[in-house]
Amino acid sequence: MTITDELQELRERGLAAIAGAADLPALEAARVAYLGKKSELTSTLRGLGQLAADMRATVGQHANELRADFEEALEQRKAALAGAALSATIESGRLDVSLPGRARPLGTQHLINAIKDEVSEIFFGLGYRLAEGPEVEDDFHNFTALNHSPMHPARSASDTFYVRDLSEEGAAFDGPEPSEILMRTHTSPVQIRTLQAQQPPVYVISPGKVYRRDIADPTHLPQFTQMEGLAIDEHLTFADLKGTLDYVVRKIFGEQRRTRFRPHFFPFTEPSAEVDVSCGVCGGVGCRFCKGTGWIEILGCGMVDPNVLVNTGIDPERYQGFAFGMGVERIAALRYDMPDIRLLIEGDMRFLRQF
Repeated sequence: MTITDELQELRERGLAAIAGAADLPALEAARVAYLGKKSELTSTLRGLGQLAADMRATVGQHANELRADFEEALEQRKAALAGAALSATIESGRLDVSLPGRARPLGTQHLINAIKDEVSEIFFGLGYRLAEGPEVEDDFHNFTALNHSPMHPARSASDTFYVRDLSEEGAAFDGPEPSEILMRTHTSPVQIRTLQAQQPPVYVISPGKVYRRDIADPTHLPQFTQMEGLAIDEHLTFADLKGTLDYVVRKIFGEQRRTRFRPHFFPFTEPSAEVDVSCGVCGGVGCRFCKGTGWIEILGCGMVDPNVLVNTGIDPERYQGFAFGMGVERIAALRYDMPDIRLLIEGDMRFLRQF
């Protein structure tokens, strides 16, 4: 067999190996086998100098043509394999636009904020306006201006979250109150700040977060949302207070719920009352949620104590008023018959999506 015949046989084997490469690694192996430094074709080209002069030109021409054929076949096969890989990738990630899309649930307002806004709108319709204040308060606005005595139980560290000054300049306190700064226990300080900033008539509501050292249970939370209101004007009476709250309670809960006013005591109102709403869980019969009474306390209220007006520079002989406060979480529990208000803050989406 002549060298020309060997080159022809090498051509057939090489082109078949290149064409049969199933993937890029196999194609690289074929390139090394037929064009690498140790391939038969390379050995032939290196041995051209040992051939006779009349054979050298012919064999060299055939060998170079074979190299060109191998290189062209390799490029074509590489392009074909790359195109097939791209097609497979496209096929695997193909999107069928005729299929229905994936539903993404939309976020909604939390029930606590929704109730707060709804109750606020009721009062806005009565002519009240919104008033806001800081959650970190001082003792004067939270207690003293609201007629709390120095020894009132609410001032104790067992009932109120006080803020301790940890700086080098901070004073050391050995008593139950680490400092004069605290987390507000109600939004009534906003009413004091409002009265200090403007003269009557004043009709405001002050919704916001408040903090108390309560143990979380079905009806109490250490942090909750309170909605307080204040009305200061000439000739206001307890009848105005009762009529306002009767209207608001009916707007919130509907005509089917019963209400009652019970005498009570608050340092900043006199006379004072607590307003109860009939339990919606048991229909007023008595259950664990209402502690067997058939009633749930919904808010406290009363006529503003004259001392509070004096503390804010308002003449109590000319102006009178009333104040009230209600818990937004308790309103939600009563409205939707929730046996445990902790459900509102636990973040269970199965529960929250119901609203």
